[in-house]
Amino acid sequence: MMSGTAFLNICTIFALGVLTISFLLVVVRVLKGPSLPDRILALDMLVAVAIGFIAVLGVRSGFTLYVDVAIALGLVGFLATVAFARFVMSGGVDGNKEEAEKERP
Repeated sequence: MMSGTAFLNICTIFALGVLTISFLLVVVRVLKGPSLPDRILALDMLVAVAIGFIAVLGVRSGFTLYVDVAIALGLVGFLATVAFARFVMSGGVDGNKEEAEKERP
């Protein structure tokens, strides 16, 4: 029979492995993303994966301050995503500035 601590260690190691694979796949999407919105979405996903890493490290260490750090990172990630979305909607760097100016009254 496995103890609770051993089970928790196995689960956190598994979670860190899955998050590492996810991180690598998202980095590939950031580098290869065919368009700016794809890259922005991938950067938002990187923030989510980082929050996952912080949460797993918090569970593994038992240090509750990691929760506050994860919440702060989530807030910063949300604000950055909103700022990037506004940038893309205003024309961005994909050369869509002419199209954005045509749509404005």
